[in-house]
Amino acid sequence: MGPTFHIDDTSVVISILGGFIILFGLVSFFVKERLYVSEALVSVIVGIILGPIALRVLEPFKWGSVDNITFEFARIVIAIQVTCSGVALPKAYLAKEWKSLLILLLPVMTYMWVVSGLIIWGFIPKISLLEALAIAACVTPTDPILANSVVKGRFAEKHVPPHVRNLLSAESASNDGLAYPFLFLSIYLMEEASVGKAIGQWILLAWLYQVALSCVIGIVVGYAARKLLYLAERNRLIDKESFLVFAIALALFLMGIVSIIGSNDLFACFMAGTSFTWDDWFRKETEEAHLQEVIDMLLNLAIFVYVGSVIPWSKFQDATTEITVWRLIICAILILIMRRLPMVMALMRFIPAIKTYREAAFTGWFGPIGE
Repeated sequence: MGPTFHIDDTSVVISILGGFIILFGLVSFFVKERLYVSEALVSVIVGIILGPIALRVLEPFKWGSVDNITFEFARIVIAIQVTCSGVALPKAYLAKEWKSLLILLLPVMTYMWVVSGLIIWGFIPKISLLEALAIAACVTPTDPILANSVVKGRFAEKHVPPHVRNLLSAESASNDGLAYPFLFLSIYLMEEASVGKAIGQWILLAWLYQVALSCVIGIVVGYAARKLLYLAERNRLIDKESFLVFAIALALFLMGIVSIIGSNDLFACFMAGTSFTWDDWFRKETEEAHLQEVIDMLLNLAIFVYVGSVIPWSKFQDATTEITVWRLIICAILILIMRRLPMVMALMRFIPAIKTYREAAFTGWFGPIGE
């Protein structure tokens, strides 16, 4: 009697992901440094081809609740990314460039939210302004994963000044968590009959509990982790492997702890990363190992293949909300043009990290939307 073969979804996913990483790795330098195509775009295209709309090799909708899978997968990847972005910043970066970040995270981000909301409201007829603003809160923050496409690599190192790269990295990592107040303001105004009560909940829960508390937790945990790691290294208690993976483990630990109490895990992870490497010691000790970059790449390739396979193509034509493909295309073009660039150009003189109009244009345009 011959052998029997049982093909399960896990085996298919593992083999596809491993094969894709191998094949992409063989041409990765050519794709990224010669063609200037990001790994995220390649991964999404592969996910689309392998997904339910084409070859049907990857069918995440059969795995269970796609919403839950997507949410948890994205949380893990982004938590690691924002922590690593914080760790990669120069010594005491937030203290040196607080004014530049403050401008990008408050007036510029508010403008991005309002403009995106108005465009969505104008082009999707059957949703309210508050619903449009809630959707806009999801495309307001720049994405730390996609930002790597313009701040890392030989092209970026050759053509983009370090102060611009650092600014984009810091902004994209921090504003993921700071999008919460925009989202919750829209939600509270929709849920509460009283505007005063909605604003009160917004200040208490969104700003104090989601932002301020997570900031404090991140700073304290990052500081404590740095001191403990330094003590363990000085007394030769930690091996090289554990030392290299410490920041990633810190991200996972903090993500879990902060999620348990219901606060903002992404912002806490970013603040922990910056606090952890405040004196630049850990970054300098690990910059030759490139372990964090390797793990980042593996996670990026995996999540964007998954994203490509779960794109809800059927929702691009929805009679209930009168969503149509042409409305989405025009809406996307207007958001790309109007969402960020005009405000960054207008406020460039108040952003010390931006020196020239060319840098302002680059910073204004290359704020990738990835949420």
